[in-house]
Amino acid sequence: MSLAVAAVPASASASASSSASVPASAPPSAAAQPRAGVVVIDCFSKPQVRPEKYLIACGDGNSGLTELKWRDWGRSVARGSGLNVVNDCKPNCAAGKFHSYPVEVAFERPAPWPKNPEQRRYTHLRLVFKDKKPEHLEQDVTYRLWP
Repeated sequence: MSLAVAAVPASASASASSSASVPASAPPSAAAQPRAGVVVIDCFSKPQVRPEKYLIACGDGNSGLTELKWRDWGRSVARGSGLNVVNDCKPNCAAGKFHSYPVEVAFERPAPWPKNPEQRRYTHLRLVFKDKKPEHLEQDVTYRLWP
């Protein structure tokens, strides 16, 4: 089975699909509309600036970021903090429980967006867990973001 995901850590494997979900991203406000700056692309191929929420696992909704607060949103990196909300998938993802983990967040490595080459978008997401972390992840994990 193939899952569509916004980001895939080098060390993670895809899990079974479930009906649980984490909200994809906050609707952009007028102030958050993309301009000449760098954006992050959500699961629906929409450019976002300083989202309050960001879905990591587009295919099954089992991992996402919430309560995002941004310290800066620059030309080379965006830095902030929030919660990584992750399904433990025990005994399986459909019956699993979601747990929240405080994280430092960085969107990194901007490059032209293939859908709109004049718009630059971040291509990597780095999470550094502040305390506890999901057992299947490292304390510091980098995801490669899809297109």
